[in-house]
Amino acid sequence: DPRYETISETHLVGKCARMSIAKDNTLSLWQEFMPDYPQIPNRVGSDFYAVEVYDSLEYFRDFDSSTPFDKWAAVAVSETDSMPMGMELLILPAGRYAVFHYRGRSSEVHKAYQYIYGTWMGKSGHAIDHRPHFAVMGVGYKGEHPDSEEEIWIPVKP
Repeated sequence: DPRYETISETHLVGKCARMSIAKDNTLSLWQEFMPDYPQIPNRVGSDFYAVEVYDSLEYFRDFDSSTPFDKWAAVAVSETDSMPMGMELLILPAGRYAVFHYRGRSSEVHKAYQYIYGTWMGKSGHAIDHRPHFAVMGVGYKGEHPDSEEEIWIPVKP
């Protein structure tokens, strides 16, 4: 079961790529982002954000693995006055999220998403809200290690 959090508007700076589940370029996005992120000024904390921005909620109603979305590799910042070249700003609007703790290999996180969207959402009394979805990878994130930890944040509304 998730915990629920309401966030205030949050500013992220990072890199974005258009992709789909069928044509997943997440690894190359992170490989491009990681060497450059230390240049981002005004970082807040040490967490990394993997963000999905869907064009509409139809993505979830009529799922097709070839439907594109925007994927971000980013960090939170306190100020956005100066961004390194090649970086972009993403604003997470304020709102309520269901937050799921995931422990396991990053290559198996799809199982958690299948549970969230396929089982939990239908029983939860919530609907998906049209805001960015994201995962927070903090100090417990270890990639393919079986004890790796991350949080999955799903925007919800009653």
